[in-house]
Amino acid sequence: MRARILFTACLLVAVCVAAEAFGCPNCKDGIAANDPEGMGLARGYFYSILLMLAMPFTLVGSFGAYVWREMRRQQRQEAGGGEAASRPGAAPSAPQP
Repeated sequence: MRARILFTACLLVAVCVAAEAFGCPNCKDGIAANDPEGMGLARGYFYSILLMLAMPFTLVGSFGAYVWREMRRQQRQEAGGGEAASRPGAAPSAPQP
């Protein structure tokens, strides 16, 4: 008996909420064509898809640029420290504690 009541309640909620569920990306064209307010919804789908497509490239590109910058900084430090020791007549540097 409880299962039947639970099923009926779930079915009633699904039927009442179905009118508000515009989640289908393929339906955006139909909504935009028939409803002027649907144009805003279709535009929202468009920009959300662009954001989702751009985010992985942005994250990977940012991380790659950070690693590249740090490697260049490290190479410059090594090159700058190596020049002073290789110059003739330069005093040897004292070891750092």
